Amino acid sequence: MIGRIAGVILHRAPDHVLIDVRGVGYIVHISERTAANLPPVGQATALYTDLLVREDLLQLFGFPSLLEKEWHKLLTSVQGIGAKASLAILGTLGAEGLGRSIALGDWSAVRKAPGVGPKLAQRVVLELKDKAPSVMAMGGALTVDAGTPVIETEAPAPAAPSPAAAAPPPSAAAQSEALSALTNLGYNPSEAAQAVAQAAGADPAAATPALIRAALRSLAPKE
Repeated sequence: MIGRIAGVILHRAPDHVLIDVRGVGYIVHISERTAANLPPVGQATALYTDLLVREDLLQLFGFPSLLEKEWHKLLTSVQGIGAKASLAILGTLGAEGLGRSIALGDWSAVRKAPGVGPKLAQRVVLELKDKAPSVMAMGGALTVDAGTPVIETEAPAPAAPSPAAAAPPPSAAAQSEALSALTNLGYNPSEAAQAVAQAAGADPAAATPALIRAALRSLAPKE
């Protein structure tokens, strides 16, 4: 299994990139969001990958973080969602946006992805609502970038890392920690995920304690 690709970009397009790894070129299919954050041709990059194996086909799909790769694996478990549809959804919402949409039951946000109709969007939300909290809880541990690879070459050193290789925002870690705290308090994972998603939507920059307080207020019994 090829889990990570690191090398120099030879060619880039809106939906794929060709990466040279010690003389071997790998075509990696990516979302438009990932493509937009890649460095220019000739510079180094790294992506986590998922290998699709069929009788007549081998395809690599690339992701800037392990968290996004986990969401891809979860999305493709839904009937009707193939690898390209998964990339379309992740390209539209991103890993955190997807988790928030599923937790809140917001299938209309998933519907915005190219090629995803309303019935398929509703199926994604319904089938993954109970599974999403486990991936959201991984955010703090899995939201890591693929890193800037060290390329053994006499060419000039690559420029500063692109946004795709920059440190991830702390919001995913904060949401993960808040979700973990709420489930440890005995709240249902789906309800806790929904409360955290609502709190994060109201204040995307909120730290863990603020998210927990806001989520607890929304989970408190209404008089």
